[in-house]
Amino acid sequence: MPMLEDQLRQIMAEETARLHAAPDLVERVVRSSRRKRVRGRIATVATSLAVAAAVPLYLTAAPGAVQTSVVTETPDPSASETLGPPAIDDTPAPRSEPPSLGDLGDGKAFKHIRVGYLPDGLRWSQRSYDFGDSYTTSWNFDGDKNGFYCVQIYVYEGETVQEIDDSVQAYRDEGEGEEVNVGDRTGYLAVEGVGEDGMKGTPTLFLNMGEKRRARISFSPVYVKKFPNAKAVDRELIKIGEGLTADD
Repeated sequence: MPMLEDQLRQIMAEETARLHAAPDLVERVVRSSRRKRVRGRIATVATSLAVAAAVPLYLTAAPGAVQTSVVTETPDPSASETLGPPAIDDTPAPRSEPPSLGDLGDGKAFKHIRVGYLPDGLRWSQRSYDFGDSYTTSWNFDGDKNGFYCVQIYVYEGETVQEIDDSVQAYRDEGEGEEVNVGDRTGYLAVEGVGEDGMKGTPTLFLNMGEKRRARISFSPVYVKKFPNAKAVDRELIKIGEGLTADD
């Protein structure tokens, strides 16, 4: 038995080395998750689970917890030849996209929202999604639905406003971002999606449009490069927020 245990431990060590798992992986994931918002935390956990799922099950066993089984029945050698290898269904599941908001023309009126101001040179991307109590559309340079967005507005209504309120509260708790006045309404400016690797984030204005409505106005990290500094980006975000109105 000791020889079998030694062999298994050796296999486990070799497999761990092959996977190149960083010894501080868990610590880095936890540290990173503390710095990210509600959505960032969910994505981090999902990534961690994916990494864990890639590790063979026996690597998670405690040292010494080796179990063996004894075959008491001689298998029929002809059985595998008769049955053949098990069938594998590798057909990808069909992908369905949520409903769109339809043809929005210039995109400045979508569902319950009216957009009074957008920076010059932007066209509706012809891309939108309608999830019911939340919906979104965006604008880019050429109106190509397959192109990258420059400005995106996401609207949350009803119970979904809690998602935005939770995100804003997370920024407040961590001392990031700032409270701003947007006309006669309130808002919160923050940069979303900033990682420990120095990745560029997404400047975002969270706008309070009433008791049961919030808007989330974002500039893509690529579009931000057209502006001289972060203050200029913030001014544009606030101008969009000031021009945003609801029809009910």
